[in-house]
Amino acid sequence: MKFNGFIVSLFGVILLAYLLPQGNDLLPLKTITDIGIGFIFFFYGLKLAPQEIKQGLLNYKVHIIVQLTTFVVFPLLALSYLPLFEEGTDSELWTAIFFLTTLPSTVSSSIVMVALAKGNLPTAIFNASLSGLIGIFATPIWLSAILGKNADFQFIDVLIKLGWQIMLPLILGLLLQRYFGKWARKHSKQLGLFDKGIILIIVYSSFSHSFTSNLFSSIDAIGFIKLILGVLVLFFVVYFGTAWISNMLKLPTEDKITAQFCGTKKSLVHGSVMVNVIFGNAANTGLLLLPIMLFHSSQLVIIAYFAEKYRKRNTEIAEA
Repeated sequence: MKFNGFIVSLFGVILLAYLLPQGNDLLPLKTITDIGIGFIFFFYGLKLAPQEIKQGLLNYKVHIIVQLTTFVVFPLLALSYLPLFEEGTDSELWTAIFFLTTLPSTVSSSIVMVALAKGNLPTAIFNASLSGLIGIFATPIWLSAILGKNADFQFIDVLIKLGWQIMLPLILGLLLQRYFGKWARKHSKQLGLFDKGIILIIVYSSFSHSFTSNLFSSIDAIGFIKLILGVLVLFFVVYFGTAWISNMLKLPTEDKITAQFCGTKKSLVHGSVMVNVIFGNAANTGLLLLPIMLFHSSQLVIIAYFAEKYRKRNTEIAEA
């Protein structure tokens, strides 16, 4: 396993927010993150390669598995957790888990892991990109349907905010892709560092609000254990569930890998953006991000392990 500096940095900024929560008062972090989010999706539009997406377009069985798993199965699993929380939908811990389950799949890590495992890469690129686009609408729809009475937001207002802060830069990026698309894909690594920088600022700002409001002091050890176990159970149920469905449909191993790896991922980028756009400066934004960070960290480690197993299996078959 390679050392992952970004994961370490995530927990580092949480510690910084605990020790120095005054950052929101000293710097215009809200303005910085609002502008940064726009650039993240502008660059995302620039980097979408039309040819690669076209290659994966016709593999409809994998598309259905990935998108249904991401936007239907995951939220339904979170709803099945409700009896474990006495406050039901009023529970902030359950709300944080549910928020995680409504998010789209990742793009970069899904593609990297599918490539490592020698899965169907064009299909992975298509599904990861499609998931990000669907999530712009699916996430607020789920939140509005289940948390509408408890959450402090209006669905139409959220769509408007998502429109100018995410869709507009994304569309602009797509329109300018013919001029700057090659440049964006060539500098994908550097643009990825920009994305991560904005995420770290959002995480710091969110946890600062939570620490200054003493939100975490109201959550006991049992609550955190429920959170950690809930996140891990979600991952393994979906991972082995997608494998079972893929086997039932007699999908080739390459397609099965793509279904498993893309269907189990949840995007920290979209989670950070959605927290910022939908919930703003609410005190519980740090708590809302916690399951996403735990899931993101665990999915990278666990999927890397399974990807290596698939890669070795394919190598052994080739040698035989």
